Amino acid sequence: MKRIKAACICQTLHFMLKEDVAHDYAVKVVQEEVEHYKKNLDRNQTKYRILEQTEEPDGSIMLKVIKQYNNSPVGNYLD
Repeated sequence: MKRIKAACICQTLHFMLKEDVAHDYAVKVVQEEVEHYKKNLDRNQTKYRILEQTEEPDGSIMLKVIKQYNNSPVGNYLD
């Protein structure tokens, strides 16, 4: 029999600009979307660590994150 001792998932998320709105507004919406994503992780009590957050030249945001997979223990992945 096997049991999961620790599990995390590493993701690179690209929060892209909407194309059918003004650029400044699209950048603002992306920034709000990133904050909403982080608050959702906190609200759901998902353990996570942001490795990198970069703003691309067009204003979109790349987010590299390691986060808890389902409700599995995270072991030392987030140390």
